[in-house]
Amino acid sequence: MSAQRTLTAAIHFINQEADLLDQGEFREWLALWQPQGMYIIPVDRQTTDFANALNYAYDNQAMREKRVHRLYSGESISTTPRARTIRMTGRHRLIEASDQRVEIRCAQFLYEYRKGKEHHYVADLSYTLVPQGERFLIAQKVIRLINGDDYLHSIGYIL
Repeated sequence: MSAQRTLTAAIHFINQEADLLDQGEFREWLALWQPQGMYIIPVDRQTTDFANALNYAYDNQAMREKRVHRLYSGESISTTPRARTIRMTGRHRLIEASDQRVEIRCAQFLYEYRKGKEHHYVADLSYTLVPQGERFLIAQKVIRLINGDDYLHSIGYIL
């Protein structure tokens, strides 16, 4: 596949992931991941050693499933009612592409509305995607919030 076709397919996949999260289709979101895939939100934007750094999230499959259950089961009062979100991605850049993996970086703007209040979060996203036939699976997603080392409001949803 050419670099342009790979980039276009990856952008489509990233937009699909954003839509699943915004629409509350969390089981479908979980199915986008490789079993050993990692969902990471580091506190320090510059860190690359996620296993030995402070993170808001450092989730393997079991932790992603627990996060979805905790946030969206209605059992957690801090997440009821569920926030309404819209996320947009842009500035997609193909970093590396091979038959085994695709590295892509982009920006995300996430707008949240809950209980009459609005918040927004802006982040750099880094994806490692693994081609699986005509689609991808997420091997790693790193969300580097531009204000991750500052005060964050209670975030009751998946970034």
